[in-house]
Order: sequence, then structure tokens, then C-alpha cells
Amino acid sequence: MVLRKLPGVSASGMGLRLSQKFVFLLFLSGLVTLCFGALFFLPDTVRLKRIFLSKNENPAVTVGHDNELSKKVPGDPEHQRVALKGGEGANVKLKVSRKPSVTHGARTVERSVGSRAQEEWSPARAQEPAARDERVTSAAHNGERGSAYSYEAFKSCLLKPALGRNQGTPPDSETLQRREKVKEMMTFAWDNYKRYAWGNNELRPLTRNGHLGNMFGGLRGASIVDSLDTLYIMGLMEEYEEAKEWVQNNLDLNSNGEASLFEVNIRYVGGLLSAYYLTGAEIFKQKVMELGEKLLPAFNTPTGIPRGVINLGSGTSWSWGWASAGSSILAEFGTLHLEFLHLSQLSGSPLFTEKVMNIRKLLNKIEKPHGLYPNFLSPVSGNWVQHHVSIGGLGDSFYEYLIKSYLMSDKTDQEAQKMYYSAMEAIETNLVQKSPGGLTYVAEWRGGILDHKMGHLACFSGGMIGIGADDGPAGQRQHYLDLAAEITHTCHESYSRSATKLGPEAFRFDAGAEATATRLSDRYYILRPEVIESYMYMWRLTHDPKYREWGWEAVEALEKHCRVDAGFSGIRDVYASTVSHDNMQQSFFLSETLKYLYLLFSDDDLLPLEDWVFNTEAHPLPVIHKRCLQEHSATQDHGQTNLE
Repeated sequence: MVLRKLPGVSASGMGLRLSQKFVFLLFLSGLVTLCFGALFFLPDTVRLKRIFLSKNENPAVTVGHDNELSKKVPGDPEHQRVALKGGEGANVKLKVSRKPSVTHGARTVERSVGSRAQEEWSPARAQEPAARDERVTSAAHNGERGSAYSYEAFKSCLLKPALGRNQGTPPDSETLQRREKVKEMMTFAWDNYKRYAWGNNELRPLTRNGHLGNMFGGLRGASIVDSLDTLYIMGLMEEYEEAKEWVQNNLDLNSNGEASLFEVNIRYVGGLLSAYYLTGAEIFKQKVMELGEKLLPAFNTPTGIPRGVINLGSGTSWSWGWASAGSSILAEFGTLHLEFLHLSQLSGSPLFTEKVMNIRKLLNKIEKPHGLYPNFLSPVSGNWVQHHVSIGGLGDSFYEYLIKSYLMSDKTDQEAQKMYYSAMEAIETNLVQKSPGGLTYVAEWRGGILDHKMGHLACFSGGMIGIGADDGPAGQRQHYLDLAAEITHTCHESYSRSATKLGPEAFRFDAGAEATATRLSDRYYILRPEVIESYMYMWRLTHDPKYREWGWEAVEALEKHCRVDAGFSGIRDVYASTVSHDNMQQSFFLSETLKYLYLLFSDDDLLPLEDWVFNTEAHPLPVIHKRCLQEHSATQDHGQTNLE
């Protein structure tokens, strides 16, 4: 029927003249080029590409520059973050379609920088990442780069012993008894996990069975890896050895499922790194380097910003199904820096550092509304998708990793320092508010309109602002300490104003409410650590006894309302006098909540802040005392030369 409309075509379907054939073919080739060009280069065509490309193909592998993640989240974005950092039990909050796609890698930015990204995108370059990954393996296993540092090097450069003079034992009996209670809670949680859910990711304490979930791409034992350093720090050596043996014999990294890049990084990579630095056990280094290499294909995008989901087997990656325009999330691609720098330190390969520094390079180039970082960025275009700003869900740990990158660098990373304090200035100007009742809180920002709510996840910010107080603009130290104390006080109020003395997932400051959840969907508590985290930091910074008292209030509430016969469980409504449990003992309860409580009731020389920073899953990583490490390396090289 198409031929009948073309000149020179007979009603009987006779052929075309030579010149007309040429014009017709030229027209068809142009049409095909246009269609496929649109298919591959227009934003948000991920789902269309799946129709034409096999699962194993992973087309674009260029490492571009400026990109940022913006995505529209159906419903309340805070609920999406619950699924991202809330662990498996919170997944009911979010229905995510995570079918494999062949997009450009986890946390990628979908924007070409000039014409460079298009020029670099080619089948010939598609093999480059694999070749570079081989160089990582070679450097890690054969020591080819010469800049890899050993456990002994890091240990020799610590200013103080990691576990203190006496494992951080407090001198007064009351504090010691409280610390022993926290240790008993850890033992109880661990024993029940071992009895009913060993090898699974998390424990369901009411039904007394294990839970695997779909956040870790087929990886198992999340509670084991998350607990390694907690067990070791608490001196639970029998339990630690059990966990170590499981990692050695049963942690299989050859999975072929879809994993959250963010969750695998903070829990598995962070947990294994921390266990290695605390103990020197080579199995942890071996496993973490193998896993780190599996995450690298996530960065194979036009901008180098990784997407949120990666298949650990095939290396294909894609964005969360609820992320509009294939967005990446600020708190996800911004929460890789600490772990990836240490992967470079241990492997001797700069590739891991290059990946995260490229993210920073892009963020420095892109325009930020009022100096703020929106939560959603397109990994293809490098543009913000929405102007939603929050230091709670979707944004939180990006800011945390800026100040901690500066501290972990032994205060030499001036770029991180500048980015953090510039962001803090914008947050104070635009988001920090004072309620009619005198409570300081950090609101959310939606395209210039304030949403007067604060999530439980945002309560980490009291501690973050506190540890950053010393290195800001001249004369601002006390201001930052005061702000940190005020925010921590507000978060404590969200606990003290509930019937259970535990805080809701989000609380509001409008319609007469202050530090109280006004929506039924915000009333739950899933054993989160952020408020207790700020108590610990503020105790270390001020030694004000109220922070230990507030921490003990939390212990009593956890024991009364969250402890069940076979473990600990979150609750569905913190305002109900009769609690309903959610049947999930989150792995971060073992990694974060109990660890921060134990540190709160310990002396400051247990994991001293001069030597250690905590990743966002509370896994301690050593400060990189670069000069000392270089001197140690030179000494070792000199000794080796003499032996030869």
C-alpha cells in the first residue's frame, strides 16, 4: 500500500526505475537512522532499549562529566528512601519494577558533555571497562601499582590503639552496667539470628525464620557481614569467629541478581573493609576486592554517574523503576566515596578513586539552585530532574560523606571541605527553621516551597554538623556546635513525645504539630539508628551527660517495645500504647543502632575519632594518614632492597 502512493509504481506492483529506487532507499535509510538515533540518545528510553538489546549487552561505557540525578517519585519520596535504606522489611513501602535493562550503569548521568560522550560511545570502547577491571585485579593481587597499603601499614599509622587502652571500658559502674546491657542485647539478637535465620539476610523474629529479600542481588548473610565489626568491638570473639568462618566458607559473590549499588556498598563493602582494618584477616580483603570489582560496571554511563541497580553477574545496570527519566539518587551515588577510596588504597589501583572523583567533578560543574543539591539527577543528561532537596531520605548521606571524606583524608581533601561548608551555608539559609515552640529543624525544599517535615533519617545531621564544627569558616565553631545540639534536641523530642518513647519515621511542624507524626503512614519505627548516632557524636564532642541519659531512655524503650521472644522487631505505631510488631530484625540494628549505643557508653578511646570515620552503616574506616603510609611504604621497600 505504501508503494501505491509512490510515483512510478504501477497498480500491479511493477518495480521502480533506477533513480527512484535510489531515492526510495535513501528515504528508508534516513528513516531508520532517525528512529534508532532517537532510541539510543533521547533520555528515558531505557525500556525501549530492552526490546532491541539482550540483557547481557551494556552499551555506553564512556565516563563523562557533569550529571545529576533527578527523579519523580510516586507518593512521598521519604517512603522510597525507606526502601533504599530501610532494609528488606521496609520494601513493602515501595513497589519497584526492577527488570534488567541495558542502560549505562548504576548512577550514570544521561547527558553528553558537548559532543564528547557521543564520540566516545562506540562498540569498540564497550570493552574498555573490562580491560580496566582486569588491571584492578592485577594490581590488587600482584601489587603492580606500588601504592597499595597493607593492614600493618594502616595499623602502624594509627595515632591510638583502635580498641583503646582497655577496650573502652568506662570507669564508673553505672555506665559500665549500661554498656553491658547493650552487649547483652547484641548477644540476644545474634543468637536468635543464628538459631532461626543463619545465612539469610535478616531475621523474622515473630515467625522465627529468615528473610532474603531482593536488595542484595542474591548475596546472602547481610546480618553476618554487618555484624562483624560490632562483634569484634564488643569482645564477642566466639561469635566473631563464627561470622568470619561463614564469610570464608559461605559468602558466595558469584550471584546473578539485581542489587542496590548503595546497599551492597554500605553494608557488604563497608562491613568487609572494616573487618579487615580491625583484624587484618586476609579473607576480608580478598572478598571485598572481588566484590568491589563487580560494582565497577555500574559506572559505565555517558556521564560516569552510576545507576541505582546492578546485576552482579552480568554487570548490566538500570535505574529504579520509580525514578522518572532514569534518574539516579543523590544519597546513592554520593555515598561511595569513603569505601571506594579504601578500595584503591588496598588494591593499588586508582580506578576506584577515579570513579568517585568523576562524580564530584560533575557535581561541581552543574548549576545548583540556591546552592542546594536536589535529590534526583539524570545519569544520561547530567541535569537535575526535580528540585526536591532534603537532608533526610534521598539526600542524607551525600552530605555526610563530604565532611567524612575531608576527615578521612587527614583533613587534606580541600575540595570536599569546600563542598560541604558551601552546602551547609545553603542549607542554613534555605532549610533550617525554628518552630513556634522553639525547636530547630531542617525542612525539605520542593521547587522553592518549604515542606515543614523532618524524617528520622535526617536526625543523623546533629552528629554530622557536630563533627564538622572545627573546620568551618573562622569563628563558626560554636555556632555549628549549637546548631548540632539544637537539631539533636529536636530529634530527642520526637522520641519523648510518643507513647513508646521511640521516634516516628517522619514528624512535622505545621497545623499546630511539633516534632510529631501527623500521618498514619509516618508512625512506624524500624529500629533505626540516626537519633542514637547523634547522641554518640554529641557525647564525644561535649561530654554533656544528657546524651548518655537520652541513649539509656532509648535502650529502655527498645527493651520494652521491640524485644520479642526471638529477637528484636520494629513497631508499626510509636504512638500506640499496645504495639504491633513488623516482624523484622534489620541488619542495621546490629551494625548501627547497637554499635552506637555501645560506643555511647564507652570511653572515647574506643575507635577514637582522630583515627576512624564511620561509613553510613556505622562501619569504621581508618583515616588515611598519607605521610605516615608513604614513610611506612618507603621503609618496607628499603628493607626489601636490603634483603635482595
